[in-house]
Amino acid sequence: MADVPELHIFEVGDRVRLGLDSFSYVEGATLQEAADELVAQLLRIAFALRSAGVGPLYSEYCPDPAVLEFVLELGDAAAAGRDPRELLFGSNPLAA
Repeated sequence: MADVPELHIFEVGDRVRLGLDSFSYVEGATLQEAADELVAQLLRIAFALRSAGVGPLYSEYCPDPAVLEFVLELGDAAAAGRDPRELLFGSNPLAA
C-alpha cells in the first residue's frame, strides 16, 4: 500500500478547500462537500490514468511518483468495490 500523501485543509471565505499534497485542490461549502469532491476528482484522475496512461511529463508539471501511485491505488480500490475514502481519510470509528 502506498503512503497517504498529506491532506491540506484551508478556509477560503465561507468555503472549505481540501487538497492532496499539492496534487489536487477542491472547494466545498462544508468539509464533507469538499471531501466528496476531492474523492470524485481523484477518482476521475485515477480512471483517466488507468485508461490512457500517464503520457509525457514535463518539468513544469511533474507529479510526485508516490502521489501518482496513491491515486492509482484509490482507483484500484474503487474498481474493486472498496471505499476509497478509507484509504484517503482513514476508517470511520463512528461507522456501525
